[in-house]
Amino acid sequence: MSRLRERTNQYTEPQRVKALGYYPFFRKIESEQGTIVKVNGKDVLMFGSNSYLGLTNHPKVVEAGRAAMSKYGAGCAGSRFLNGTLDIHEELEDRLAKFLGKEAVLMYSTGFQVNLGVIPCITTRNDFIIMDEFVHASIIEGARLSLANKLKFRHNDMESLEKKLQRCPKDAFKLIVVDGIFSMEGDLARLPEIVALADKYEAVVMSDCAHAVGVIGDHGAGTPSHFGLTDKVDLIGGTFSKSLASLGGFIASDSDTINFLKHHSRSMIFSASITPPSCAAALAALDIIESDDSHRLKLWENTHYAQKSLSDLGFDTGASESPIIPIYVRDYMKTFQLTTSLLEKGVFVNPIISPAVAPEDTLIRFSLMATHSKEQIDEAIHKIYAEYKRLEIPLKS
Repeated sequence: MSRLRERTNQYTEPQRVKALGYYPFFRKIESEQGTIVKVNGKDVLMFGSNSYLGLTNHPKVVEAGRAAMSKYGAGCAGSRFLNGTLDIHEELEDRLAKFLGKEAVLMYSTGFQVNLGVIPCITTRNDFIIMDEFVHASIIEGARLSLANKLKFRHNDMESLEKKLQRCPKDAFKLIVVDGIFSMEGDLARLPEIVALADKYEAVVMSDCAHAVGVIGDHGAGTPSHFGLTDKVDLIGGTFSKSLASLGGFIASDSDTINFLKHHSRSMIFSASITPPSCAAALAALDIIESDDSHRLKLWENTHYAQKSLSDLGFDTGASESPIIPIYVRDYMKTFQLTTSLLEKGVFVNPIISPAVAPEDTLIRFSLMATHSKEQIDEAIHKIYAEYKRLEIPLKS
């Protein structure tokens, strides 16, 4: 047996769960990403998507991608740094900078690569990266690539954050990193208090707004805009794979910082640029977001409706204040059982287990789209409630 297989063949947990009939990952979808998707030839209600505004199959977005494919081809065959910059790449960066209220934007191939490329690029040995304990995995991986000291503070706990800042030498470079909307819990970073502490301790603030752009703020400009703190948040990161209905990522900041990243950020320099269809689709989605607020307003109407319905039935949804609604199960195997049984009954939700959340906080992630109807929301919640009862999962006392 090879040394590699000796290392990997002891991992048998997926096989064990598959044998029990509860494996809930890599489910094959056979249709576009809408409120109804086709799985195993059957129509299923989709409540596991990050397409918050429902634009992934919008005719204008689809047509923009198709036209870009015809004009530019399928890909750029190189990195932005060398031969992979198109005129539409720069157009999208300029448009995003204006939309987000920053001087400049730099695009990456994915949102994950934004954090892999930005965090280690702007921090060095003897610096400090201070992260909320619930930040996205890409932030954690970006921090691991840095030579800086890493500190975590308790989730949205400003006393804990201040204690971490106090541990740093006064003159040290300090980077505070948070999600704008936390991807599993659905709550917002407490940016007003974070910015106040950053001012007090001369720290830099970075907000990953992957789940916030298109959802909150002026026309969906993200969490800094939502709190009126765009000028106080030094770096705003995000992705095209959610409200912007495409694939890719970006970082927004002042022009000097973006210039530095353009010439030092390895995950951008040494990766192929996003494809022409992806770029054009994101541009078309941004056009819709900027010109028509009805999608975002409908998303919030659906969100408030679902939150009230779930609360009235006694579900534990934590501190969610966004279209991301965690429905806590707090049992590893029952989370898998619930996800599997709901798919069989026509509802697609995502199971969230460790390390995405603490082992005692397993949940199903119920996420809303602007295009959901109230009837679809009612049907999904009714089926979730029935399965909670059948599986004897306790509701909130």
